[in-house]
Amino acid sequence: MRLRIVTPLAVVVDEDGVLAVRAEDSSGGFGVLPGHADFLTSLIPSVVSWKRADASRLYCAVRRGVFSVRGGDEVAIATREAVVGDDLATLDRTVLARFHADLDAERSERVDAARLQLAAIRQIMRHLRRDGHGGGFA
Repeated sequence: MRLRIVTPLAVVVDEDGVLAVRAEDSSGGFGVLPGHADFLTSLIPSVVSWKRADASRLYCAVRRGVFSVRGGDEVAIATREAVVGDDLATLDRTVLARFHADLDAERSERVDAARLQLAAIRQIMRHLRRDGHGGGFA
């Protein structure tokens, strides 16, 4: 089979010779082997794994996505974010580090937004005071 995992920014995996794919949707885990019927489902945040012809296994953490099988040998996953690893321990550390970085960036963005909002309120208050509306609001 051919497996493609894509994000809005990149093709993360494009691999031929895949023997099996395992993924997870809201109903639970499922597997796909060559010759599988056409199939479409929504993935939950989870780890997708696949077995190569040399019996090695690779993993990809996905943040939701769409999983499809076409023609029995084309497996495609479209996801917002994907992190690939060759072992689960390394993948776990990579995903956790990325999660913390995203959380820090989100916090920083919220602080910046609050600062902008406060600056706008101060400007409005200065303007109202200058026009003689300085007290309260009716």
